[in-house]
Amino acid sequence: MEVQANFDRLARDGYLSRSDFAECIGMTESKEFALELFDTLSRRRRMKVDTINKEELREIWQQITDNSFDSRLQIFFEMVDKNADGRITEAEVKEIIMLSASANKLSRLKEQAEEYAALIMEELDPEGLGYIELWQLETLLLQKDTYMNYSQALSYTSQALSQNLAGLRKKSPIRKISTTLSYYFEDNWKRLWVLALWIGIMAGLFTWKFMQYRNRYVFDVMGYCVTTAKGAAETLKLNMAIILLPVCRNTITWLRSTRAARVLPFDDNINFHKTIAAAIVVGIILHAGNHLVCDFPRLIKSSDEKYAPLGQYFGEIKPSYFTLVKGVEGITGVIMVVCMIIAFTLATRWFRRSLVKLPRPFDKLTGFNAFWYSHHLFIIVYIALIVHGECLYLIHVWYRRTTWMYLSVPVCLYVGERILRFFRSGSYSVRLLKVAIYPGNVLTLQMSKPPTFRYKSGQYMFVQCPAVSPFEWHPFSITSAPGDDYLSIHVRQLGDWTRELKRVFAAACEPPAGGKSGLLRADETTKKTLPKLLIDGPYGSPAQDYSKYDVLLLVGLGIGATPFISILKDLLNNIIKMEEEEDASTDLYPPIGRNKPHVDLGTLMTITSRPKKILKTTNAYFYWVTREQGSFDWFKGVMNEIADLDQRNIIEMHNYLTSVYEEGDARSALITMLQALNHAKNGVDIVSGTKVRTHFARPNWRKVLSKIASKHPYAKIGVFYCGAPVLAQELSKLCHEFNGKCTTKFEFHKEHF
Repeated sequence: MEVQANFDRLARDGYLSRSDFAECIGMTESKEFALELFDTLSRRRRMKVDTINKEELREIWQQITDNSFDSRLQIFFEMVDKNADGRITEAEVKEIIMLSASANKLSRLKEQAEEYAALIMEELDPEGLGYIELWQLETLLLQKDTYMNYSQALSYTSQALSQNLAGLRKKSPIRKISTTLSYYFEDNWKRLWVLALWIGIMAGLFTWKFMQYRNRYVFDVMGYCVTTAKGAAETLKLNMAIILLPVCRNTITWLRSTRAARVLPFDDNINFHKTIAAAIVVGIILHAGNHLVCDFPRLIKSSDEKYAPLGQYFGEIKPSYFTLVKGVEGITGVIMVVCMIIAFTLATRWFRRSLVKLPRPFDKLTGFNAFWYSHHLFIIVYIALIVHGECLYLIHVWYRRTTWMYLSVPVCLYVGERILRFFRSGSYSVRLLKVAIYPGNVLTLQMSKPPTFRYKSGQYMFVQCPAVSPFEWHPFSITSAPGDDYLSIHVRQLGDWTRELKRVFAAACEPPAGGKSGLLRADETTKKTLPKLLIDGPYGSPAQDYSKYDVLLLVGLGIGATPFISILKDLLNNIIKMEEEEDASTDLYPPIGRNKPHVDLGTLMTITSRPKKILKTTNAYFYWVTREQGSFDWFKGVMNEIADLDQRNIIEMHNYLTSVYEEGDARSALITMLQALNHAKNGVDIVSGTKVRTHFARPNWRKVLSKIASKHPYAKIGVFYCGAPVLAQELSKLCHEFNGKCTTKFEFHKEHF
C-alpha cells in the first residue's frame, strides 16, 4: 500500500520514471542499488525502458518481495550478469562488490573490491575458466553458515532460557506490584535514602527558621513573606555548602575504595550536583522573590507606629525601596542572582552541547568553554554570599550569622582539592611517546606513565594542553591497562577544545611513510616539537568496580568504547598472569604418589605461602556499536591481541556497524557472504580488519540479555554503558525487567562525563 501511494504521488501520466524508482520502493539511501535492480528486472522482461506503469510495478514488487531462496538468488545473479549470458566474470563480481559497498557506506571495501573479487573467483573457479555460474554461487551462499561458525558465540537454546526465566508464569496484580517495588528499592535504595535524608534536613531547616521568624515582631509587619524568605535562605546556606561535595573528585575517588561505597551512590555524584542546583534555583526564587516583591514593599508601606520597633534594624528613618536594594545586602544579592543565572543557563545541556545555534559573535556563549568559564563565576558568588551573610538587616549578633559555619568545611575541602590538583598536575610531567590521528576525527595520545600514577581500569584522568588553553582541563577515559608501562587516551573531536587539540597535534604529526598505514603519526623520533601535555588524576568511575561482578556486559557507542578497552586489556593481563602462576605452581609442585618424586617441606611452604589471585569475573561480553567503518581502527591492535591470547574464551567481542543493512537484506547479502568466506580463508573480518566478526545494523538488546541470562543463571552481571542517553534508558529498563523474571541479577551502570 505504501509503494502504491508512492507511485500515485510520483507518477506522471500513469508512468513512473526510472529515476523515481528508488524513492517509490523505499530505497532512497541506496539509489544506485535500486537502479541496478530496475535494470535487472527490465532485462528479465526483455525490454529496456525508462518508465513503467502501475501493473508493471506490481509485477516487479512481487518479484522483489518473493522471500524464496531461489527467487532471490536468481535476481542477485542477474544483477551481476549484465550481458545475460548465464556466466559471471571477475570484472562483474568486482562491480557488484563496489555497488554493495557503496549502498552500505563501506569506503574501504570499495578500495579492496578487486582483491575480494579475486577471492570469490579463487573459491568458485578453481579450474581458471574465468567465470562462474548460478549453481556455483548457490553453493557458496548455502555454505555461508558453515563459514560463519566462528561467529556462533553465546550459544542460545530455548530450553536453557526456560530454565533460567523462572518467573514468567502469571502473577497476581498484588504480587506483581510487590515484586516491582522490591526490585526498584533494591536497585535504588542508596539514592533513595540519601535523597530522603537531604529533603528531610531541608524541610527541618526551613520549618525551624520559618517558626523562628513567625514568633518575632517582624512577622506583624512583613507577614509570611519574611518567614518564607528566611526559611528558603536557610536551605540555600545548606545547598550552597553541599553542592561542592559531589565535585570533590579526589575525595570521592578515595571514598570509593572504602566501606562508604556500600551505602553511598558515588556513581550519581554529578546527578546529585545537578539536583542540588535545581533546589538552589527554587530557593533563590522563594528568597529573593519574597524580599523584592513582598516584604520590602510591605515594610515601606507600613505605618510609622508599626515601623518604629524595626528602626534598630533598618534605621530611624523608614528606608525607600531603592535604599534597601542598594545596600550591601541588596547589591550582594543581585550580584549572586545575576552570576547564577549566567552559570546555570550556560550549564544546561542545550548550551553546553551547542544544541542552541546562535549567530556570531554570540556563538561563543555555547559549547564547553562557555560552561567551563561561566562556572568559575561561583568564586564571585561565594565571596558575595559570605558578605551577604555577614550584613543581615535583622541579625546583629555575630554567632547567629551562620552562613560561614555552613560553608567553612565544604569550601576548605574544595579549595584543598584544587590546590592538590594544581601541584599534582605540575609534578606529573609526561613525555609523549606516540600520537596518531585515526578516521572519524579521533586523536590517540600515548604518553609515559609517572611512577606515582596508580589507577584502576575504567578510571579517567584530566588532561590540559597549554598550547590550546592554559586553564581548561578535560576528562578522558584511560584506555591503557594498569599493567602497561604507558598511559593512553583516545580523543574524539566533538567540541571547540577537542577540535583545537586535534589541529595542534596534526600540525606536529608527519604524513605516512612508505609501507605504513595512511595515518598522520608522530613519536619520539619526529623532528617537529610535540605540544606539552599535563595530566591530573586518576579519578573514579562506575566501571572501576567491574571486578566485583561474576559476568560483565560492556556496551560502548562510538567513542564510548574507551572506558572498556582498559578493562578488557586488564582482564586479559590477569588471565595471562593466572595461567603463568598455575604453570609455575605445577612445575614447583609435581603430583605426589607411587613412583612420584618426593617434595621437601621447604618447597611445600614456598608454594602454600604464595598468595593466589582469584579472578571473580568469569566472562566478559563486549558490544561495540558504531556507524563508521574507520572506527574499528581505533582499537584494532587490542582486539586482535585478545582474540589471539584469550584461549579460554573468557572475553567475547561483538562489533556492530549500523551503516550496513541488516543481515538478510539484499543490499548486504554479498557483503555477508564475502565476510564469511574471507574469515574462513584468512581469519580476518573484511569490515573491521580484525579477527572479531562485525554484525550489521543494531543489536537486539532483549536477545542479548536473554542469551546472557540463559548462559549464566544465578550470576551477578554488571552492565556498563557509555554512550547516548537514549540507549541508556532502554538498557536500564531491560535490566529492571529481566531482574523481575529470571534468576540472573543485572546491575546497570552508566558512565557520566
